[in-house]
Amino acid sequence: MVKTTLKIDGMMCGMCETHINEALRKSVTAKKVKSSHKKGETVIISEDNLDEQVLREAIKNTGYNLTDMKSEPYEKKGLFG
Repeated sequence: MVKTTLKIDGMMCGMCETHINEALRKSVTAKKVKSSHKKGETVIISEDNLDEQVLREAIKNTGYNLTDMKSEPYEKKGLFG
């Protein structure tokens, strides 16, 4: 599992988050997509590394700007772990 954190410029409200989430879900295979306009970021949990160019294009098409991207291994935390 991979956690990809995207820094996105231009999100101002909950609807902005929804537009980003929907665009990314249509563009990549993800377990989870969650955006925060307050933090200016989107976190994607996926099985594999994601193609940065695909992410950039999806975000650009919604009118926002991807300013930074970071990927790291992700392990789901269980009740006892």
